[in-house]
Amino acid sequence: MKITFMGAARTVSGSCYILECGGKRFALDCGLHQGNKEIEKRNWNLESYDAKQLDFILITHAHIDHSGLLPALVSKGYKNPIYCTAPTKDLLEIMLLDSAHIQEMEAEWSNRKRLRTGEQSVKPLYNITDAENTIPLLASVEYKISFEPAPGIKVTYKNAGHILGSAFIEIEYTEDGKRTRVVFSGDLGRPEQLIVKDPSDVDQADYLFLESTYGNRNHPDEEHSLDELAKAIDYSYKNKEKVVIPAFAVERSQQIIYSLFLLKKQGKLPADMPIYLDSPLAIRATEIFRKHPEFYDEQTQEFIRKGEHPLDLPNLHFTETRDQSQAINNTKGAAIIISASGMANAGRIKHHLRHNLWRSGASVIFVGWQGVGTPGRKILGGAKKIRIFGEEVAINAKIFTINGFSGHAGQDDLMDWLGSMQSKSVKVILVHGEAEVQKDFAELITQKFGFEVHIPEYMEELELEPGEALHPVVDMAIARPSVDWDFLLRDSENLYVELKNRVKDVENRPWVDQADLRDKLLDVNRNIIELISEM
Repeated sequence: MKITFMGAARTVSGSCYILECGGKRFALDCGLHQGNKEIEKRNWNLESYDAKQLDFILITHAHIDHSGLLPALVSKGYKNPIYCTAPTKDLLEIMLLDSAHIQEMEAEWSNRKRLRTGEQSVKPLYNITDAENTIPLLASVEYKISFEPAPGIKVTYKNAGHILGSAFIEIEYTEDGKRTRVVFSGDLGRPEQLIVKDPSDVDQADYLFLESTYGNRNHPDEEHSLDELAKAIDYSYKNKEKVVIPAFAVERSQQIIYSLFLLKKQGKLPADMPIYLDSPLAIRATEIFRKHPEFYDEQTQEFIRKGEHPLDLPNLHFTETRDQSQAINNTKGAAIIISASGMANAGRIKHHLRHNLWRSGASVIFVGWQGVGTPGRKILGGAKKIRIFGEEVAINAKIFTINGFSGHAGQDDLMDWLGSMQSKSVKVILVHGEAEVQKDFAELITQKFGFEVHIPEYMEELELEPGEALHPVVDMAIARPSVDWDFLLRDSENLYVELKNRVKDVENRPWVDQADLRDKLLDVNRNIIELISEM
């Protein structure tokens, strides 16, 4: 079997692995690359996926960094089945349409600017029609029931405990008379997190592709996270200001609502404090969560049996329309605002930050991973100001980081899951993690279990040969030109020189916004450093 790493290699986004065996070529996950501009350029490298030559696609779960390129592949001619669990199928039907809308809007905004400067217009990565054409290809499967999407290739989905319907995937195939089992963890959840059941154990594997997002650290326990949430709410409630929570629409928003439900039961949620779920996508996702109680854990099902649904709160308001969203910040007094996106780089959350970041009595709570180059990462990095909609906004609000809400397994959870394997000669390939984290995690795995560990690069090709050491098919120095690394670096360096000259040109012109230029200059410089580190 040959595997090509199309994403989530030494970074956390763009999960996609193209597998070739038994005369078949298929993909596991098909995610959108998210982060800085250089990483997001990878989304346009669609020819490398060769969509028409894919026989089927397996999706671990609905998050966009694992599924968001599906419509792009459909636009390039993919027309075969896309396998996933029933909740994943329902979530993808709304998430892909939402993602397509965002792609169209971003292209429209870019073209307005390009029109003013005389530049050539651009097309969206994909459009709503592409997303609509993707939905009929979705085919639902059940946990623990094996099926053959192609002769000689057996696939089994098992509960990953990450979000509703998430799975890790076992693939068994026979090649040259040798039977091999390959396991892809997808995003692995942690035990006892809210709503979903604990991850199933992994039994046997010759090769394990293991996520490593938090391979170098653990999360606080649930009670600590609830206490931190209560402190942030209390701070802004006493100051009669807003609590702003950037949260991913799927899973994290529902976790926060559940946590507020638990605080209410503990008497730590002010009875007169309104709560707004201000994301049409999160609202529709919450309805899908309610549709699939059979995937809930025992604690959640017990609450429901008692007539207490954790996704219901007396003061919870769903704000569907733009007018309803705007009215939140026009209303004085304390309130809790849960809004997408989770990295604060798109959607309504940017409006809420613009209205509240500069208020000393307000609080902003980050409850998830923040990608390199995103506004959330800059705020957590200690920025004093941030540019939102062309306006410099001071950061005076109190900033909270609550890692305990993460849907990803921490280091100990990953090691426990890995230790549950009966196979003692498994080869581990680390994916979905930042390079430095993976290096530390690989050393820990080798030290404790003695397993061979490999950390692949973007666009690397790896041959899986049972009994043989892991090694790339080709020298990566030769493989890289297909990604056009020289162009990416040259493009960034040219932009850096251009911005540097513009800064020099306006140094003696105080009426020009020099701070914005200098911020852009620093961002481009960081992108160059990150790009060189990946080359």
